[in-house]
Amino acid sequence: MKNFRLFGLVVSTALLVTQPLRADTMSGIPSAAEAPFVRAATSYIASHFPTTRAAEKAGFVRYTNEDDTGAVSYANRQWTSADVAHPSQLWYDVHGRLLGADYSVPHTDETAPHLFGIDAARWGVFHNHVHYGLVGPNGTVTYGAVGAKKITAAGGDPANPTPADLVKAGVAKSPDEVAFVFDFPAIWDLALWVIPNPDGAFADKNPDVKPVHPAGSI
Repeated sequence: MKNFRLFGLVVSTALLVTQPLRADTMSGIPSAAEAPFVRAATSYIASHFPTTRAAEKAGFVRYTNEDDTGAVSYANRQWTSADVAHPSQLWYDVHGRLLGADYSVPHTDETAPHLFGIDAARWGVFHNHVHYGLVGPNGTVTYGAVGAKKITAAGGDPANPTPADLVKAGVAKSPDEVAFVFDFPAIWDLALWVIPNPDGAFADKNPDVKPVHPAGSI
């Protein structure tokens, strides 16, 4: 989430991953109307996804390096959050400590969602792009992302990208090199810290979370 949680990825400037909507002066501290959702979401996520293993068992897949907030992101590729029990993303630090989560709904127009009692200005936009992981030495994975247009130009369908599409796009050398690939559709996104944050659950960063690899190397 650019400006409200940065991706730990190196991407082309042509790939606009996110578009923050809220004003920089907006407090990260939930309002009285927003507090019930934050409490419910925090309780649910902490009890159901305390570890990366729990997240993976529930269908979440890691797809980023550590970003400059100290977060490593996991997605379940289910982009409609009906309630607090359905986050679309979870974040952990490099040691596996649960940090926060995202809730989302499809971006079908420019009217921000009015959901969960949350101020509409807190929702940001993720534009359509494709995430992938490439197999590296000793079981490592290199994480990356490309714009939907690049997949289309290579003759692929961004909504259903394949390892072969990444080869045609010049991202991978062979399909066997691709550990995973998936479409990240255009969505409205709401991010919140699950762990205590002195700056508020909706703050861009948490001063108590220090990135271990600020350059996003892992």
